[in-house]
Amino acid sequence: MQPNAIVAVLDTIQDYFNRSTRVLTEEHSSFAPKPEMFTVAAQVAHAAQTIDWFFDGVFGGSGFSLDFAKHDAEVRACTSLAAAREWFNAAIARAKAATLAHGAEEWAQLLPPGPIMGGEPRFFVIGAINDHTAHHRGALTVYSRLLGLVPPMPYGDM
Repeated sequence: MQPNAIVAVLDTIQDYFNRSTRVLTEEHSSFAPKPEMFTVAAQVAHAAQTIDWFFDGVFGGSGFSLDFAKHDAEVRACTSLAAAREWFNAAIARAKAATLAHGAEEWAQLLPPGPIMGGEPRFFVIGAINDHTAHHRGALTVYSRLLGLVPPMPYGDM
């Protein structure tokens, strides 16, 4: 997969996520349907964290961190939607920079054996990021509806 094509996918992921969640504002940061569930801010922070996690796993040298309790605590500590959005947009920017720092040959290299995408080409993480981010923007549209808001279509203004 060519790096410029990956950047285009990352741009689309960012656009869809930001558009479909834009009805949520800072005042909604702490909303969660049930106490044990992620808040709005934590949902966005988790989407951001996972982008960084995938890129660290692919190019960070030590593989994918499986310390999920630590990851969970980090996103639950994010209580501001504005801060979570900054994290998300910064994660996308870091992902695009990392993408362009590696050529198509590197993206085609197989990941080492392991529980996370072991043996698959590195570029497979882009599909996983797309799916994961779509999952959380979908959850956030449900949160929006529970708050009495009408989320826009993620694919364009209509």
